[in-house]
Amino acid sequence: MTQKINYGNESNTLKVGGLFAGIGGIELGFKKAGFEISWANEIDKNAAITYRKNHKHKLFEKDLKDLKTNEVDTIDILTGGFPCQAFSVAGYRKGFKDDRGNVFFEILRFVDDIEPKVIFLENVKNLQGHDEGRTFNIILDELQKRGYHVDYKVLNSSEYANVPQNRERIYIVGFKDEKAFEKFTFPKPKRLTKKIEDLIDDIAEEKFYYNNSKYYTQLKEEMKNTDTVYQWRRKYVRENKSKLCPTLTANMGTGGHNVPLVIDKKDIRKLTPRECARFQGYDENFILCDTIAPSHLYKQIGNSVTVPVIEAIAKEIKRALS
Repeated sequence: MTQKINYGNESNTLKVGGLFAGIGGIELGFKKAGFEISWANEIDKNAAITYRKNHKHKLFEKDLKDLKTNEVDTIDILTGGFPCQAFSVAGYRKGFKDDRGNVFFEILRFVDDIEPKVIFLENVKNLQGHDEGRTFNIILDELQKRGYHVDYKVLNSSEYANVPQNRERIYIVGFKDEKAFEKFTFPKPKRLTKKIEDLIDDIAEEKFYYNNSKYYTQLKEEMKNTDTVYQWRRKYVRENKSKLCPTLTANMGTGGHNVPLVIDKKDIRKLTPRECARFQGYDENFILCDTIAPSHLYKQIGNSVTVPVIEAIAKEIKRALS
């Protein structure tokens, strides 16, 4: 069943539908920019718990392949931070040969049936160079064949969100209307004023400290600065001399030493889930459920987006459509 966009939106509020919503970072960014979120889709049950704690609109908790386009309301903007593992170094760059990469064609099913005014996609920087650029060219070609005028850019959270995290992601924006496309520009860089220590609590719960770790002596010897973040690399400690938090990833939820380390007022510890959320630009009032294990929270935040970057792009989309 094909749905057509009602361009005479009586409320004049542009409506958004989100695929691969996770905990709702993209939806939150668009909401902050003045859009109305109509619905979203997410398959992970723990991410869905966090999502529902923070968003009141309809969430379809199911595999996207099982979500029919006639189940969802008409929208103006279709968003999707589709699974990046298939295109990332950590995912061995299998791309469309990986089921997670093939979900892009599920996005196209929604594009074909809903025909949104705007498509907004987010993925890892490596998507652009995957398979010598062929993967990215397929994505652009499939959108352009459907009448979309497409722009894309790699943005770093530390340069566009006033968030001290080194996080490069590619953002793809497609407009049905050529005039709107011509008006659209990606946001301008923002001066970074926030520092790592601004986002770190003085002390944390005991479970986050490393004083009982077999690596504690080595960490104590090598970790000296309180104004940066460290990473344990199997046999050595890496100091991030850029004074930026390294890219937060879903691997933080797999245990081990994948969560960055800091020195607080008490001792050496890993970042808490709340601190990781701050490095993604989430407000303090964003709910992280106590009933969800920290491992799941780390994964959710690592899989998420930097909210102020999304908000800045969404504002530019709104301006282009006005």
